[in-house]
Amino acid sequence: MERGAGAVRAVGVGVSDRPMVILHVVSPGVIGGLERVVHALAAGHRDRGHTLHVAAVTTVEDDDLEFLRSLRECGVEVRLVRVGPHEYWGERRAIARLCARLQPDVVHTHGYRPDVLDAGAARRLGIPVVTTVHGYTGGSWRNRLYERLQRRALRRFDAVVAVSQPLADALTQDGVPRDRVHLIRNAWAGSEPLLDRGAARRALGEGRDGNGALRIGWVGRLSEEKGPDVFLEALGRMRHQPWTACVLGDGPARPALEARAAALGLTGRVHWHGSVRGAESVYRAFDVFVLSSRTEGTPIALFEAMASRVPIVATAVGGVPDVVSPAEAWLVAPEDPNALAAAVAAVLQDPAGADVRARAATVRLERDFAVEPWLERYEAVYRAVHRPRPAGRAA
Repeated sequence: MERGAGAVRAVGVGVSDRPMVILHVVSPGVIGGLERVVHALAAGHRDRGHTLHVAAVTTVEDDDLEFLRSLRECGVEVRLVRVGPHEYWGERRAIARLCARLQPDVVHTHGYRPDVLDAGAARRLGIPVVTTVHGYTGGSWRNRLYERLQRRALRRFDAVVAVSQPLADALTQDGVPRDRVHLIRNAWAGSEPLLDRGAARRALGEGRDGNGALRIGWVGRLSEEKGPDVFLEALGRMRHQPWTACVLGDGPARPALEARAAALGLTGRVHWHGSVRGAESVYRAFDVFVLSSRTEGTPIALFEAMASRVPIVATAVGGVPDVVSPAEAWLVAPEDPNALAAAVAAVLQDPAGADVRARAATVRLERDFAVEPWLERYEAVYRAVHRPRPAGRAA
């Protein structure tokens, strides 16, 4: 069990009681860390005998998202809540009706929109509400406003899960009662088979390099908090070395990033793959994986690289140093393309040493971030907040 600011009080790992009805509420996008966590929780707790529902607050155009398809494929009930971008009251009414019909024992929200809008609908019906704070991205004034509203809303939750110690500390500073904050770092729940190097490169359409160029991988949402611009600046400092870069992911910053890559003289060396279904299976296409984030919770992409035994260069932000140490990865300061470039060059110069660290990272992943204890910790939180409703009362 995690300890410190977010220790689960009076409930231990391995708590077992009657099966529960659990409703997750999420406003999904292209699959990222948040969606992977929701998928792992829903599929994992379903396999442990609970009844799982995922309410996806979405538009008509979004109801065939890969995230929703993958949930259905593993037997999780997906409930679509179709709303327009500003149909706030309609959304709350829809969630209230869904709660009344499903009668969940707990509602678990993810992200600022469900936290601010949808948790209140469950709370009014006497249903315990839990949220997981996956991290804050900052960015535009609008996004910062949403996150400010979310931080205020978190004070009213029965339990707030933080995925890293810095997030747990920030929550208590924001006024969330300390005894409601639970530190549960993310876990590795990979389900995709890992392709070998040749198969992974073929899957990405990456042929062989005759000059022995290093394959540098970057995976994530193309937005400011993930630092893809810092990654490009680091590559620009390495332009005279033999490498190609594979960027997996999409997002609002892509046009500007492609323009910057061209300005740096990197056209043709940076390959933009967009969103890749089953991306976790292709990390072995990379000789090194780079995480250049400005802010993080506990990044799932880091787990994916560790599982694939790929050398890792990462910024030491958020929960990253709790997942890998200098014995398992090269850790550098954020916003420092020179340090990032130097660390990638170190991998190129010492492949044997890089392999030692990569093997150590895989061992640590399997030892410290197994999925079953993680599922049990969440289950313990659900049981700690659960309060039986009076007989005959609609949920």
